[in-house]
Amino acid sequence: MTEPGPAHQGPAHQGPAQPGPGQPGSWPSGPGGLPVRPGGTPYGEAGAARRLSPRVLLIDPIRMLPTLLLPLAGVLVAGGFSPASFGWAALGVGGSVVYAVVRWSTFTYRVSGDRLELTRALISRSVRTIPLERVRGIDITTPPLHRLLRLAVLKLDTGAGGGEQEGELDALTVEDAESLRAVLLARRPVTPRHRTEDSAAPEGTALGAPARDGVALDGAAGDSAVRDGAARDGAVPARGAATGRTSGHHDERIIGRVPRSWLRYGPLSGAYLLTPFALIAGAVGLAFQVGGELRVDARTARVAFTWVEGHPALLVAGVVLLILAMPVVGGIMYAVFNWDFTLRTRDGYLVAERGLVTRRTVSLERRRIRGYELVDGLIERRFKVVRLWAVVTGLGDSETRGQLLPVTPRTYAVDVASDAIGPFAIPLRPHPSQARRRRLFRAVTPWLVVAAAMFLLGWEVAASAALVLALLGIPLGLDRYRSLGHAYDGTRLSVRNGSLRRGQAVVERRAVVGWTLRQTVFQRMSGVLTVVAGVGAGTGGYSAIDTGETQGVEFAAEVTPDWIGPFLAPPTR
Repeated sequence: MTEPGPAHQGPAHQGPAQPGPGQPGSWPSGPGGLPVRPGGTPYGEAGAARRLSPRVLLIDPIRMLPTLLLPLAGVLVAGGFSPASFGWAALGVGGSVVYAVVRWSTFTYRVSGDRLELTRALISRSVRTIPLERVRGIDITTPPLHRLLRLAVLKLDTGAGGGEQEGELDALTVEDAESLRAVLLARRPVTPRHRTEDSAAPEGTALGAPARDGVALDGAAGDSAVRDGAARDGAVPARGAATGRTSGHHDERIIGRVPRSWLRYGPLSGAYLLTPFALIAGAVGLAFQVGGELRVDARTARVAFTWVEGHPALLVAGVVLLILAMPVVGGIMYAVFNWDFTLRTRDGYLVAERGLVTRRTVSLERRRIRGYELVDGLIERRFKVVRLWAVVTGLGDSETRGQLLPVTPRTYAVDVASDAIGPFAIPLRPHPSQARRRRLFRAVTPWLVVAAAMFLLGWEVAASAALVLALLGIPLGLDRYRSLGHAYDGTRLSVRNGSLRRGQAVVERRAVVGWTLRQTVFQRMSGVLTVVAGVGAGTGGYSAIDTGETQGVEFAAEVTPDWIGPFLAPPTR
């Protein structure tokens, strides 16, 4: 798309000036980069109905092949591979092509006023109307086949909590997808933030981020080393990172771009480490599904298991190969999903773009973002890396759509979050010693009970394993206590908890809609309680676990004094 603005340049001319690209009320670009007048759409003043790209007819038959494979194979086998059976198989393939053409020709979409209409008229006519004010985000993906034909899939997130109420356009041309997104996102004026021309973002550098330590303040010396390494990794300037006006958008700048050298952090994530086992489980499930077609019965399965039991060395070698493949396959999968991860701000939206095979672009409306969450595991914490998610109101599938950064150094993630959403730099307040005793008790005692039961039953091996787990529970409990904390800086509150998966949420004060003070019998005996900040975004609530009784109440009163103050007893003189 070209830059929106006056239709032609040259000497001054009479008439009212058209808003420029850097001013509120600018006109979005339509197909071919032509500006669109207010009240109109890129497809005509009346919002003329449009069809998807006809190139999708080259993709639909290929996508139908997996569902047609077994029926077609059955027809060929039943017919003894005779000419008639091939004729019936060809008729089935032709029918699928006709079905794809009918589906394409009976589906239209149009932008009409303040709504998007999706119409399908095959046997009965159905119209789905999506008010533009309900659009929370726009997701544009380009799967491999689509990329070959320069097509894209545009999906609207309306915050309905399910796919039934969301709109999907598969497939638009890349140009039409970008134009339609510009129109949908330009339904309200946006005041841009200007930057100088020489403020291009180097890879691994957060633009405009404050130069300070991370949120959780974990080890200044280690964080300094990570920051120095980030500077070395990000020495290459980002491509196309010229700020101000880029790619024809009113207000676009790159907040951060993850350099490819940081793909080495991918295997540190537990989800990617387990990829080989997930692939094996998927292969086994597929074998059971098609077992009947391949004439694999229970007797064949028993013979296979008996053969494996008779060759334990091969079984051990297979397990060792799987373990060795964990970091390799995990790193590959991480690179496939997060290749060239880029986060930018554009026309009042945060836009995250990533992916190698399937390129995905997700837009999050900034005025609906209420904070962010930093998440790390045990291994990730050892290398001082985290993942970053946005806390967004009304966002469906927030685990993937709300991701702002993959695994990156902690200091870099904090700088990006500070620039994109807002800073939070004060230290977290520690929780009382009673919380440490509770963390140790919960991590050690259950395994001691199991060990005692195993000894009584005479199962020495199981009892010994339980004792080992009880001993491992000591450092786990201490780490869980060290992870506890909460703070409030006058604008945002933060709570942190967890060990195997530690999460620290930073949420704006305006996002808090209520408080829950929870205290179990055991907490009451220890003099602690859990304070839950109810938030109309993200997971719905964020907990400060095992705070002191006075400490927890004071925390809630500090954040919302008007709500909590009337319930507090006056101070004694």
